[in-house]
Amino acid sequence: MIKRIVEISNPAYLHLRHRQMVIERDNVEAGSVPVEDLGVLILDHPGITHTQALLTACFENNVVVLLCDNKHLPSAILLPLDGHTLHSKTLGRQIAATEPTCKRLWQHVVQAKIREQAKVLHSATGNDAPLRAYAAKVKSGDPENIEAQAARIYWQRLFGPEFRRNPDTPGINAMLNYGYAVMRGAVARAVVGAGLHPALGVHHRNQYNSFALADDLMEPLRPLVDIKVYEVCELLPETPELTPENKRTLLEILGWDCSIGERKFPLMVALHQYAASVRKVLAGEEKEVEIPVL
Repeated sequence: MIKRIVEISNPAYLHLRHRQMVIERDNVEAGSVPVEDLGVLILDHPGITHTQALLTACFENNVVVLLCDNKHLPSAILLPLDGHTLHSKTLGRQIAATEPTCKRLWQHVVQAKIREQAKVLHSATGNDAPLRAYAAKVKSGDPENIEAQAARIYWQRLFGPEFRRNPDTPGINAMLNYGYAVMRGAVARAVVGAGLHPALGVHHRNQYNSFALADDLMEPLRPLVDIKVYEVCELLPETPELTPENKRTLLEILGWDCSIGERKFPLMVALHQYAASVRKVLAGEEKEVEIPVL
């Protein structure tokens, strides 16, 4: 079943009743959602209150809860500690993964990211050169940082020579930030569901980053956000803003159909297949990781 993505962006009181998340405004019930149907819950207003019982039910059902800041961007992720029946065994294998295994996994991730960037450029401009050739150059661990070389070409081709990827600026960058943050939460949810620990990355290893593995695995998925932001910008006569309508448009990405090999899944489902494949690679059971693509 495809899990639902629900955003609450007005003052509300959220509580649990009969396994349903009940939404009240001004002491009047405004709606309810079965907790088991939720995949991502986004709380985007300082006037939202919720009960402990509701959060506990969310974690029991592997629901990722995103808390937004005053810029309406997700700034915190709440996840269950125990998301898999064999969590301790899987965690042990994750910790014991060899450096060559991690480097090979990162190589596949970067190659997939650059190939997806090439698809985006081909769709947007009709020209994907030289990104496809760059993807073939990526070696184990990407020691030559081909990822960054491809990115410099990619951003200027997609959004113009004056564009700079700066997370602190509004407009296009704010929309990218929102899409990436939601994607990060969805990937972290899948990582925990696979019994992996999101803080133990294969490339991102900053000691202050609690979601390093999620950041690693979402790299090939960033172009999905990029193409949607590009499409939104093409429809607007001026610089886009992070409006409620544009946020809803970006949330649609998690329902897009993706392929893993010959199989097709909605992205929210494909993420669990992806995380399970990563678990097998880290455990030495498989050599190639299965990454969702459009």
